[in-house]
Amino acid sequence: MARSPTRLQSGERTRLSQDGRAPQRAAQRPNALRLWLRRQRPYLRPVLMGAAGACCLGAGVVAVAALDPAGRFAWLGQGVAGIAAEAGLTVGDIVVRGQQNTPRELIRTAIGTGRGQPLLAFSPTQVKARLESIAWIEEAEVQRHLSGDILITLRERQPFAIWQHDNRFAIVDREGRVVTAETLDAFGPLPLLVGDGAQKMGGALYDALKAEPEVQRRVQALVYVSQRRWNLRLHNGTDVLLPEGHEDAAIRRLGELQRSSALMDRTLVAIDMRMPDRLVVRQQPQPEEAEPVKARRGSSRG
Repeated sequence: MARSPTRLQSGERTRLSQDGRAPQRAAQRPNALRLWLRRQRPYLRPVLMGAAGACCLGAGVVAVAALDPAGRFAWLGQGVAGIAAEAGLTVGDIVVRGQQNTPRELIRTAIGTGRGQPLLAFSPTQVKARLESIAWIEEAEVQRHLSGDILITLRERQPFAIWQHDNRFAIVDREGRVVTAETLDAFGPLPLLVGDGAQKMGGALYDALKAEPEVQRRVQALVYVSQRRWNLRLHNGTDVLLPEGHEDAAIRRLGELQRSSALMDRTLVAIDMRMPDRLVVRQQPQPEEAEPVKARRGSSRG
């Protein structure tokens, strides 16, 4: 009997069944996950490709930003924003909340965009920094939504006093920051702070005056002397010299003296309260009485 030209290796021999055929393996049925993936394959492929493309684009932008901190390739970001704008990502409504005293033109300049402009070209971080550089604005929150709307919430500084310094006047907040030097009479009656440093130190003294209404309504200005202590200039021209570091106690004592003897209603030059154990009052000088003029006797010639 002739041998088959194909020689089987010892490790590759298969067992034959009784009829001489190789046994067939039992077919395995795929599980539910494989069946679901097989059905979703036509839909998953474009999604995965789009996600991969977005990741590659984002990685490229990050790499360019890292390699080019000076922004020489800023055209790349502008190109992406332009493509997004063509796809419909544009600025819609811009809503600003909390604006009271900040000029609207300054806000518009800081925002720097408008309806129909590319949405991705709008940087909330940069706009927030520009808004907070405006003197009136203490804090700004900037939100950019994929719907195209931009929401800006402002927290403005509150006018606290008028500060007089070097013959100039400005509105300051309680921390002493100048918010405007125009329209000083547009914010109602405000305390007047005079002197270098008075804009930062006047808050505590003003609180002490509020506790003594009879004293407060007679005070015209709070004068900071040599950046150490305070004088109160009254509406009648009297200066009240307060002790350094003990202003609260002196103002309470001044209120008691006003209620008992109407001290601040007198015509005085100064009320010196700098010494704790005494009160020195300087009165207006009294005009001297003119001496009567004696008529000279004239000599007559006979």
